[in-house]
Amino acid sequence: MRVLIQLRPSPDLVAAVTDPGRSATTADVADGLPGVMLDPSFNPVAVPRPVPPAGGDPLSLNQPLDFSMAAEEASVLVRGEISDDELTTRLALLPTLRPDVVGVFADPVIEPNLTCGGDAPVGDWRDVERLLGTSALHAEGLDGSGVALAVLDTGINAAHVARHLGRGVNLDAERSWNPSGVQGRPGEFEVDHGTMCAFDSLIAAPQASLIDIPVLLWSRMGGSALDGLLSDAVAAFAHLRTLLEAQPAESRSLVISNSWGSFSPRWDFPPGHPGNYSDNAAHPFNLVVASLDSAGADVLFAAGNCGRECKDGRCAYPDRPIGGANSHPRVLSIGGVDTEGERVGYSSQGPGRLAARKPDLCAYTHFSGSKAFGDGEPDSGTSAACPVAAGLVAAIRTQWPAARLSPSQLRSLLRRTADDRSDVGYDFDYGYGVVDPAGVLAALRRRAKRVA
Repeated sequence: MRVLIQLRPSPDLVAAVTDPGRSATTADVADGLPGVMLDPSFNPVAVPRPVPPAGGDPLSLNQPLDFSMAAEEASVLVRGEISDDELTTRLALLPTLRPDVVGVFADPVIEPNLTCGGDAPVGDWRDVERLLGTSALHAEGLDGSGVALAVLDTGINAAHVARHLGRGVNLDAERSWNPSGVQGRPGEFEVDHGTMCAFDSLIAAPQASLIDIPVLLWSRMGGSALDGLLSDAVAAFAHLRTLLEAQPAESRSLVISNSWGSFSPRWDFPPGHPGNYSDNAAHPFNLVVASLDSAGADVLFAAGNCGRECKDGRCAYPDRPIGGANSHPRVLSIGGVDTEGERVGYSSQGPGRLAARKPDLCAYTHFSGSKAFGDGEPDSGTSAACPVAAGLVAAIRTQWPAARLSPSQLRSLLRRTADDRSDVGYDFDYGYGVVDPAGVLAALRRRAKRVA
């Protein structure tokens, strides 16, 4: 089983891991762990320590938290593999044999949220552009200019996106990042799922700067070409935290679009196990996600395609399929509706595992757009809905950076202004409703007047 091992080495080693100007290898941090085959290709990643308010619970993700990257407080992750037939024994032995071992956690396979639906597209991306009110957004200068929009997926083909959008694409190659072992140049990957996501994110925010992070291109023996490991997402988020903290505090903005998730419990420890990912706020990736939110990033995840009416064939959770970071209280979990406002049958329903009220919102999907999968194939799944919503967030961030409107305040505003599509109030099909850019603009105008 693939695992992440959380260590607390000496402060000087932690400092080497956290310093972008220095390098530390797995061998530097962990000079051998009993029964663990360490992965030397994975660069150690620092995990901040959650610091709750006085008397608070450091693992409660619903309360305000600070995160410390101080060398004497942060921990470090390495990646490895433990034989399945020795798993129980080794998990029990590691903390007793090595006092620097904090914990051993699941490193599940993550996969893109493709759709199980074979229906024809409903409308096209110009319909989505109209439904998002892009003319009104852009008239107020909300077009994504100067906003970093990270697409964590299979990589982007910028030429394809530009050709089908009919305009140029801002691809930030310098700040893009590849996991170890992934070859390819930013913006020059094969046309696939990540290209679709990039296209859809630019419908509302055509001037955003795309950061290309192909976390789904790690391939395992016998696996799909579109598989990744959660450990690569941990490393990607650590990279993004460095980028975010390098921005001036007064203009800080970073939108992170994630159209992927873990579909099966076979890659995870069971709920209640300390190494579990799906239901465990203490899993290092869930802590890293919270730390990015606290630092000023907007994190969006697809809710997944395990809806009761049209479940993706990979869905193996018997119930509550929105788990792990896709259900994190500090992210926007995005379900899908078509351009007529009807929920698509594959959009996962709540409750979520880390936070019950998931999905948060719905955005548009199953429309003709990027043609990444062929001329007659729609941009579909909550994979398309998530970047559509991320583009709207990036448009807002053009003039409303995190210092002016925090990620939590923006989430509240989007929920409050959403178009409620079913029973009054929150429901597990649509969340708070479908994104309503006109309502968002009106709320932002009122807010601007109050603080003027």
